[in-house]
Amino acid sequence: MEKFASKEEEWRAYLAGTHPLLLRGKRLFQLVPSSPRCKMCAAPFAGPGRVIFGRMGFAPWDKHPGICTRCIILLRDQEVSGAEVEISFLFADVRRSSDLARRVGTMEFTRLMQRFYSTANTVLQTNDAILDKFVGDEVVGFFLPMLTGPDHAGAAVRAATALLRATGHGEPDGPWLPLGAGVHTGTTFVGMVSSGSTSEFTAFGDPINIAAHLAAQAGPGEILVTDDAMAQAGLDTDGLEARHLSMKGHATEAFVVPLSSTAAAAQPGAGATP
Repeated sequence: MEKFASKEEEWRAYLAGTHPLLLRGKRLFQLVPSSPRCKMCAAPFAGPGRVIFGRMGFAPWDKHPGICTRCIILLRDQEVSGAEVEISFLFADVRRSSDLARRVGTMEFTRLMQRFYSTANTVLQTNDAILDKFVGDEVVGFFLPMLTGPDHAGAAVRAATALLRATGHGEPDGPWLPLGAGVHTGTTFVGMVSSGSTSEFTAFGDPINIAAHLAAQAGPGEILVTDDAMAQAGLDTDGLEARHLSMKGHATEAFVVPLSSTAAAAQPGAGATP
């Protein structure tokens, strides 16, 4: 077994998908049918393998069905709670939700929000995001190298595009729910946060606050992407509207990425509304 310089380095190997335990698990599980599989250890989620290993905890995790619960338990059991890694965040929220709720009424607004939660959950999972949380009229997802590979910023932009399309932006009749979205890339803490007997796999730090601020500044149908995320994704900024934003005294450069941008085009099926 490989020796790590620190527990944080070991955590970082887990988050990158390069830890020897994960690689060994993949070699073993790939001998067992069948796909789909856990993206971390390759445990089978279908066929005879699901019947056998599902009872042992190798079942889809509720935050991302592409990861098994057993892998998350393995992370939870590590002595150090996490590591700082570069990841990307997607933050999206409903524009003028209070006005919308007053206009359509409580029951219709509740129905719209439930549809939004279901749609966002599908889009994020399809684009290999970890669904961090729903907070009122907002959704937060983060993109880790262990799921997306090095193109986590590109995956976040594609997910933002898919989410706006799935809520009707760009359609002749307009959106059934007006959203604004923000995407940012930065180094932040990812790991387990404990409270009493429970623990939660999450990410936190200044990058998520920047993504949240971007979403708050975005108009309906807009995706604001910081220059850091654009650079990490390898997206061309030529011809895009640039905005200079000030967030708590920190200047941030962002670009408005249009839904029609081929570089940010959603993957096939990513924008399907449930």
